[in-house]
Amino acid sequence: MKITDEIYQVGGSGFSSPEDAAIYLIVFGKHAAIVDAGCGGNQDKVLKNIKACGIDSNQIDYLLLTHCHFDHTGGAKALKDKFQCRVIAHELDAKYLEHGNNTVTAANWYGSNLKPFSIDRKLKGSRENINLGGRDIEAIHAPGHSPGSVVYLTESQGEKVLFAQDVHGPLDPSFLSNRKDYLKSLELLLSLEVDILCEGHFGIYKGKKAIDKFIKSFLTA
Repeated sequence: MKITDEIYQVGGSGFSSPEDAAIYLIVFGKHAAIVDAGCGGNQDKVLKNIKACGIDSNQIDYLLLTHCHFDHTGGAKALKDKFQCRVIAHELDAKYLEHGNNTVTAANWYGSNLKPFSIDRKLKGSRENINLGGRDIEAIHAPGHSPGSVVYLTESQGEKVLFAQDVHGPLDPSFLSNRKDYLKSLELLLSLEVDILCEGHFGIYKGKKAIDKFIKSFLTA
């Protein structure tokens, strides 16, 4: 599904497996990045959708992970091996992926095991820029749902686009969630004043009014 001329949804419920969180594709010129990887159960469909966007395997530079949970990362190792792309995640979540921790990554919620894989670039600060085809994608640390939750902010066709996969949470002790950090992160997302929000389970929101309403609904929940 085309979101802008440069951004597509290629995975998630209705696109790949129903248990997958949304998987997005960013295409800047001849360079591309995938945002999250789903559980990995129907990866042939994801690969087919990427190809349908006119993208060859050698064009994918990055796999950008928003956080460590299995519905976003279970398919990461296979995508990394397929595309030989660099995997990016925050250092506070990276260790659970590299060690294959089935509790913090919630793989056990899905009756599965996370296959460990290496993180090529570990984000450390509150904000870092990622260069894709000469253009910027900003990684912003937004903890709460998990310690190393990240959102990715970029611009496409004059609009600010935010990939904020689990705005809705949930919060759970086994995830090492922190409600105070979560609420602070929601306020941060509101301050970005984006035009398009690509969420992980609730779809795509367009327009500042609709996006603000969606985010604020979790501030009062």
